[in-house]
Amino acid sequence: METGWFFYLNTKYAPMNIEEKINNDIKTAMLAKDSKKLEALRAIKSSILLLKTSPEGLTEESAMKSIQKEVKKRKESFDLYVQQNRQDLAEVEKFQAEIMEEYLPKQLSEDEIKTELQKIISSVGASGPGDMGKVMGAASKHFAGKADNKIVSQLLKQLLG
Repeated sequence: METGWFFYLNTKYAPMNIEEKINNDIKTAMLAKDSKKLEALRAIKSSILLLKTSPEGLTEESAMKSIQKEVKKRKESFDLYVQQNRQDLAEVEKFQAEIMEEYLPKQLSEDEIKTELQKIISSVGASGPGDMGKVMGAASKHFAGKADNKIVSQLLKQLLG
């Protein structure tokens, strides 16, 4: 009896990995008949299934990168649809990006990014725009999942002058 109780406690309260969380949220969305959210969650699940069959396999880090790519695709599509004056399609892309972002770590603000970039610049010993590649390499590893590389690059250009 005690081993069953112990097993129950460990499985019930063990932290969920991203795949389990997505599967549970898909079930919840299906029960709630929330087709818009379900579509976004299924896109995440699809990218996770592709990762599982890839040579690198599924890790939390690879899942986060994959979700970030999906969010980026949605944002680019959103911008394109807005330019083409297709608000109906733009809203779908925006909604899906917002749902997907819930599964990513909290994004850093521009001030937080600048502070961290200044530390990286001093640790790498960068002095000007010629050192951009060296700093960007270290920065992209440091900010993985926490900041968009496009924003990091823009702020780095400002800091290096």
